[in-house]
Amino acid sequence: MAQLRQEVDPGEVGLDPEALARLDRHFAGHVDAGRLPGYLVAVARGGRVAHLTTHGHRDVAAGLPVEADTLWRIYSMTKPVTAVAALILMEEGRLSLDDPVDRYLPAFANPRVYESGSGEAVKTRPAARPVLVRHLLTHTAGLTFAFYHSHPVDALYRAAGLQSSVPPGADLAETIDVYAGLPLQFDPGTQWNYSVASNVLGRVIEVVSGQPLDAFFAERVFRPLGMTDAGFHIVPEQADRLSELYGETDDGGIKPIAGLPLRGRPRFLSGSGGMVATAYDYHRFMEMLRRGGELDGTRLLGSDTVALMARNHLPGDADRQSFGAPAHQDRGSAGLGFGLGVSVVVDPKRTAAPAALGTYGWSGVASTTFWVDPAHDLTVQFMTQVRPKTLKVLPELKRLVHEAVVG
Repeated sequence: MAQLRQEVDPGEVGLDPEALARLDRHFAGHVDAGRLPGYLVAVARGGRVAHLTTHGHRDVAAGLPVEADTLWRIYSMTKPVTAVAALILMEEGRLSLDDPVDRYLPAFANPRVYESGSGEAVKTRPAARPVLVRHLLTHTAGLTFAFYHSHPVDALYRAAGLQSSVPPGADLAETIDVYAGLPLQFDPGTQWNYSVASNVLGRVIEVVSGQPLDAFFAERVFRPLGMTDAGFHIVPEQADRLSELYGETDDGGIKPIAGLPLRGRPRFLSGSGGMVATAYDYHRFMEMLRRGGELDGTRLLGSDTVALMARNHLPGDADRQSFGAPAHQDRGSAGLGFGLGVSVVVDPKRTAAPAALGTYGWSGVASTTFWVDPAHDLTVQFMTQVRPKTLKVLPELKRLVHEAVVG
C-alpha cells in the first residue's frame, strides 16, 4: 500500500522548520479546541516532501488516528481532475475548448437566460451565444448551485430538487438534462459563477470517450499516475481507512454528519465533487501538474497544456471579484482569476492571504485544499473532514506556509 512519506529535511529545501512547527501548533490547537477532528498537512518542494504531519483523529468516537494512508472525501478537489480528463481528450483532438456543449449534450441547444421575475413568473430570453466547453472549465457558463441565495435562478435549482446538485435517484445523464432545462443566470462568458459546470463537463467526457466517468478516470488518470486508492467509491478493504465526516456546529464544535454514499459505486458520478483519495494520491496528481504533465516517465499532458490550464482565462486578466456574479464579489475573490478547473493568483497584492503570482489550486467543501506554487516550486495539501460554517482553513494555511519559505 503506497503512502506519503517525508523525504527531505525542510532546511535542505529552503523551508524554515520553526515556521512549520508553528503551522503544526496552530492546527493542533484547532483539534484540541474541538474545531477539527484531525488533519494531515504536507508541504513538498522540488517534488520532495519536506513536511508531513498527521494529528488528531479520523474517527473521534472510535479513537482512530489520522494516518498517512487515511482516505478523504475531497469533494471539489475532484474538479481539477475532471479538467485534466477533458484536456486529455483535447490533446487527442476529440474535444475542443470552443466546441458548443450541445454538440455532445443536445439538451443544451437553445439555452435561455434569466431576465426577470421569480418562481413560476420567471421570464427568460434566448442566450446571446451557445455554452462552450471553455465556459464549463472556467465556470462562466451561466450555471449555478442551489445553495446560493443571491439570484432567482438559485431558487429554481432548489425547486428542481438540486439541493445536493443531483435530483434524488438520478444518474449523471438524467441530472444534466435537469440542469439544461433551467435558465442560465447570465449569457455564457459574461460573468464568473462557481457552479455545477464540472458535472456537465463530466458528462461531456463520458459522451466523447464512450466510457463511464469513473472508468475513464481510472484508465487515463489514476492508473497512469499510480493513484492507487483514488476513486468514486471505496471497496470493503479500504473502509477502515475512510475518515468520518463532520459538520461545524453553531457553537464552533463539530458533530458527525452524513457523507457521500462511498460504499458501493454511486449511481451519480460527480465530476464536481465525487472523489475519495489519500494524500499520496493527490500528491501524485499535484506532482504531475508541477512537472508540466509528466510523472515518473509517464506523460499525461503536454507542458503547454498544463500551462494553459494554470493561466487565467477571465477576460482582460480580470479577477473573480470584478468579473464575478453577486455571490463572489467579496474580499476573498480579490486578486484571484480562474484557469481551466483551478483558481489562479493574478494579483498577489490584492489576495486575502499571501500567495505568489501564478499559484493555482482549489479546495473542497470538507475543508480540504491544495495548491501548486510555480514561483517557489512548492506543492501543498491539507486534508481534514469538516463542513464549515465559520472555520477558515485556507487563509490560515496560506499565511503559515508563506512564512516558512525562506530560500
